[in-house]
Amino acid sequence: MSGIKNRVQLIGRLGAKAEINHFDSGKVKANIRLATNENYRNAKGEKVEETTWHYVTAWDGAATILEKYTDKGSEIGIVGRLSSRSYEDKEGNKKYITEVIADEILLLGEKVASNS
Repeated sequence: MSGIKNRVQLIGRLGAKAEINHFDSGKVKANIRLATNENYRNAKGEKVEETTWHYVTAWDGAATILEKYTDKGSEIGIVGRLSSRSYEDKEGNKKYITEVIADEILLLGEKVASNS
């Protein structure tokens, strides 16, 4: 069972083009916001669609895939793990964030042309 601890699988659409950072060390980092939708019927029987936004960070190979082959609205699947951290904002307030660290990226839907 240890192989299934802290694993996340999501399918959704990018809210914007991936934010890419290239480091002097050769590492590549991509940050995206991924929207997932859930449909259900409420107590009145009305159909409801609920969107959840996920922060996702990808490194190196997965980041390069996001950079080359995705754009705003691209549908992708990801496999990764949850990570939580905190930081202080400009006013000195402590902020908390939970994000998915993507290990694998699966391109779904139409292929998006590379901008490079």
